[in-house]
Amino acid sequence: MAAKKAAKTIKKETAKTPEHQGAKIKIGFAPTRRAIFSAPAAVEYRKLTAARLKELNIDFVDIDDVNEEGLLYDDAGLEKICAKFKAEKVAGLFIPHANFGTEYECARLAKELNVPVLLWGPRDERPDKNGMRLRDSQCGLFATGKVLRRFKVPFTYMNNCNLTDPEFERGLRDFIAVCNVVKVFRHTRILQIGPRPFDFWSTMCNEGELLEKFNIQLSPIPLPELYAEMKKWREEKKEVAKIVKYCKDNMICKIEDDSLAHVAELKAAMKSLAEKYGCNAIAIQCWNALQDEINIMPCAANSLLNEEGIPVVCETDIHGTISQLLAEAATMNERRVMFSDWTVRHPDNDNGELLQHCGPWPISVAQEKPTICVPVAFPQNGAVSAEAKHGLMSLVRFDGDGGEYSILLGHARGIDGPFTRGTYVWIEVNNLKRLEAKVVEGPYIHHVAAIHGDIVPIIYEACKYIGVKPDLYDPIEDKVKAYLHGEDVKFDEV
Repeated sequence: MAAKKAAKTIKKETAKTPEHQGAKIKIGFAPTRRAIFSAPAAVEYRKLTAARLKELNIDFVDIDDVNEEGLLYDDAGLEKICAKFKAEKVAGLFIPHANFGTEYECARLAKELNVPVLLWGPRDERPDKNGMRLRDSQCGLFATGKVLRRFKVPFTYMNNCNLTDPEFERGLRDFIAVCNVVKVFRHTRILQIGPRPFDFWSTMCNEGELLEKFNIQLSPIPLPELYAEMKKWREEKKEVAKIVKYCKDNMICKIEDDSLAHVAELKAAMKSLAEKYGCNAIAIQCWNALQDEINIMPCAANSLLNEEGIPVVCETDIHGTISQLLAEAATMNERRVMFSDWTVRHPDNDNGELLQHCGPWPISVAQEKPTICVPVAFPQNGAVSAEAKHGLMSLVRFDGDGGEYSILLGHARGIDGPFTRGTYVWIEVNNLKRLEAKVVEGPYIHHVAAIHGDIVPIIYEACKYIGVKPDLYDPIEDKVKAYLHGEDVKFDEV
């Protein structure tokens, strides 16, 4: 079946389920002016812009106490602003050009803070009857962009528009999501439970290089430490009973009560170990030494933690864990990721592919009530089985070879296909042959993070701040850039 293409305007999904609370990102608000243009006009736009941010419920730190104008324009103000923003731990810097702006002060501030930077200026009014202009904000943006490049500071540019234009709100919210991705990436510590399975040479990683390049830290523990932690939780009957009840209320449990209790103990143990070591995600050696000790698959426990927003990936795939963290961060942690195998081609659709895994997916992605049962290929109970919801998805894979890292990135759509075991969804892409070549030729492997909705522009933009190359598997880079600059872009979609 040939892929069906339809033009569609990208729309950001903002809906979230009550249990999935979004991330909180605070940005520094540093409006700027230059002396030769109207200071009163700049002060007016500083106030108008701050009011618009409050109207949009943006969490920001202002500089009203730095000087009488609440504007950035000299070194004295710069030092106070740096100190205040660092104390407030802002995750991004918003620099509205309330008039032309002082480009070197903007660049000095951005360099010192080392967070994502958003440039924007309001459209100027009509010149007065004498031909005088008050602000020349757009001209100032051109100057600041040049100086930021001289300082080697990456930045995001929101087009010169009015405060009430749709692209203003869209650009701000996208930028905040970019800030969340960067913040998560720069503050990642992964609990590694056991080494990779011997057969999985594809999931090996360079721990030292991840630390040196990106400050991504691993906290490796042996499997016996996990077993010991499970035994501790076995005594916490109230917590185990609570987890068991959640499973019975939300899933079909084709599993013995003793085994379900082991699932609950495993879930509690992994969560407590992640907290003990200060980790925001987990990679586990999920087979087969684990089954010899606890006689269950860990997939259902993984699913429960994934549902809570603590990413857990299989086969000790550290790069897969990073992929999952980035994908969820791009949604402001409001949607959950499906950690998947590229598995087999669709039997009828030449651009169709099966995304599947033994059963670690969060239950909120399922279009049916999930079942805890025996997975494919393994005899033990404890895996989840359910088909995921269809609709627009984004696919993300962080990976690297030889010291060079990139993120495979693109769109897909859930489609109908044959029943299969485990957690699964059949997807369609625009050109599977092109995607397949990307995965095989690398640096990628057979694992990918899939998430409902469109996060492709967010991840693409975040790449400039985290030092990783974006690798789009469809030739849409010009359109992604146009979207980020405020254009009403239409993508060809399966």
